Parts: sequence; structure tokens; C-alpha cells
Amino acid sequence: MKLRSVSDIELVELLLHKSDPALAELIHRYEKRLHNFVFKKLRNHETAQEIVQDVFIELFDALRNYKRTASLKTYLFTIAQYKSIDFIRKQKIKRVMFSAIPPYILERLKTILIDDEIDKKELSQKIEKVLGTMPNDYGLIIRLKYMDGYRVKEIAKKLSLSSKATESLLYRARKAFITIYKQP
Repeated sequence: MKLRSVSDIELVELLLHKSDPALAELIHRYEKRLHNFVFKKLRNHETAQEIVQDVFIELFDALRNYKRTASLKTYLFTIAQYKSIDFIRKQKIKRVMFSAIPPYILERLKTILIDDEIDKKELSQKIEKVLGTMPNDYGLIIRLKYMDGYRVKEIAKKLSLSSKATESLLYRARKAFITIYKQP
């Protein structure tokens, strides 16, 4: 049987039986189209390639539960769509979190957070842990500023503080965050 002529449903059956030629055919059929689809959203070839690889991995993880209610193509492109949106969302959170931090603090955070190559999940857990150990007003102001995207003036109004008091609280909260984060 030539794999080029098999339907997607037959291809899925072959993949379920761990057929290497079926895997090669799947990649041949969809890799370039998925890459182009993701690239149009993200405008970065390396990131698009990583996401396409993640799409195939997720497909293999979910293959046993694939109910065939949607075509394989639709299934793959839906996964790619969600992974692209998730990537964009994470990038936006990083931009919001780091954009308002003064440059000297950002440089410290880069060496602490980014250069350590901690994977995203561990980083997120560590940030949550640090915020959980901070005094409530520090954790709250960090969340309002960097996670929820409020401006200092809006935070001041929410917390019934003056702008100067809010800026001072935010400065101390950032400093405390860095100190706690550095602890093992």
C-alpha cells in the first residue's frame, strides 16, 4: 500500500500501530502547511517550528482518544491555533510584567529569571510561591501592576493611597520580590 494514497483515517490507524512510514507521511502532508499557518500568526520561523513539533507531540499523546468527528487536518490546525494563542498570551504577560520595571531591576531579573533557563512552568510556580510568601500588600501591588496591568494611578485609587505612597510601596515590593526570589 502506498502511503501517499491512504486517507487520513487510514493514516491514523497506521499511526496507532506505530508505523514509522505513516509518521513520515503525516509529517510530509502537514508539517509545511502547519508551519506556514503558525508563522503567519507569530512571524518567527524558529518559534513556528517549535510549535509545529509540539502540535505533532500533542497529536500523538491524544491519538488514542481521537474520535474522528473532525478531519485530521482540522484537528492538527486546531491544536496549532491553540498553541499559537497560548504562546502569544505568554509573550504578552512577559511584556506586561517586565515593561514597567525600571531597567536596572529588569537587568537583575534577567540574570535571575531568564539566564537560568528555568522552564516556563517552574518559573510560573516559583513566581507564585514568591508572591505567596510576600506580605499581602506587596503581593497585591505586584499582581495589580505586572499581572493585571494597572497603572500606578489606578492602583493608588484601588488601595486608597496617594500616588507617592503607591510608588513607594511598589518599589519596596519589587525589592522584596527580588530578595525572596534569590533565596534557595
